[in-house]
Amino acid sequence: MSTTLVRFLVPGTSRRFRCGGLSVELQTARLLAGLCTTEIVTYREKRDDCGFLDDLLRQGFSDDHVLWIVSWGFDVPRLIHRLRGQRVAYHAHSSGYGFDLPPGVPVLAVSRNTLGYWGNRAPRNPLFLTPNALESQWLERGDRADTRGCDRSIDVLVQARKSSDYVLKQLVPALRQQGLNVEVQTGWVDDLVGLFNRSRVYLYDSAEYWRGRGVTEGFGLPPLEAMACGCVVFTSLNHALADHCDPGRTAHQIGCGCLSHDLSRILAAVADPPHWRPPAETLAMLLEDSDESRLKQRWREVLGELDQLQQQGSADAFLTSPPTWLLRWRQFLQRFKRVVDRLPGWPNSH
Repeated sequence: MSTTLVRFLVPGTSRRFRCGGLSVELQTARLLAGLCTTEIVTYREKRDDCGFLDDLLRQGFSDDHVLWIVSWGFDVPRLIHRLRGQRVAYHAHSSGYGFDLPPGVPVLAVSRNTLGYWGNRAPRNPLFLTPNALESQWLERGDRADTRGCDRSIDVLVQARKSSDYVLKQLVPALRQQGLNVEVQTGWVDDLVGLFNRSRVYLYDSAEYWRGRGVTEGFGLPPLEAMACGCVVFTSLNHALADHCDPGRTAHQIGCGCLSHDLSRILAAVADPPHWRPPAETLAMLLEDSDESRLKQRWREVLGELDQLQQQGSADAFLTSPPTWLLRWRQFLQRFKRVVDRLPGWPNSH
């Protein structure tokens, strides 16, 4: 048995659904197209250029050679329920949505942070690490030359979306008072590579944004994209950002202690970017791990193992893990027994 068709389920593909999660699913579908046939299937927005979930399910067939990929956070439990009888895997971006997965449903985690989350929550489900790839434009056009930034007209670049009040309301005004050219990007940019190539320092502070939403930074590509363009990166270290942001080595922590400390470090980085960038060999390894060709090979291996699991699982029951409430109840009973055993006059007391 082998997978011949992978269907990626997304709510829609029009402008109103545009986000990092959609970009990743479209990119992954393109990446896997060299391994098998891939399709984008929508389930909210009906489009002429994509399959529609209701229409496909209405056909009423189950094909072991077709793998459905679900990914859209809050929609995952409902989608898995609708796809009963089909082969399904969860492409896990952010974590913290609070749902559990049925036994046997594989988790394809895009970061070690998300992998660890599901390794704790669903330890008997098949787990795989499938990081997101950097699009080739970042590796081909990114300006990583070891210069002093003389051709970079933007001292500090900030993307307003996901950024903290601290960055926007305290740090940015303070940097401008120091005479720096700070650009706060708010709208859509057709050429992000060009924008990053013109910037010396890039600020990314998403911890508060995600904490307010109760879920996590799923893969944290912007700081890695900035590094690929030769920017010095100051970032928060929440969730998946810790996968590739080693504070003081590949990136620098933002909001570190006090405002004056941030100011002094950013001013120094603007004045001498090469001194604050990651070591060339370290950055090269980071980018190599995110190269599409390497991740395509990883997907090849994952699809092969999923096929093997499907074949074996059809003849054997999937393993399950005890529910959390039962594990806590057992722990309570063990503690209660230890207390009782120490009571005076109890048979097991000493």
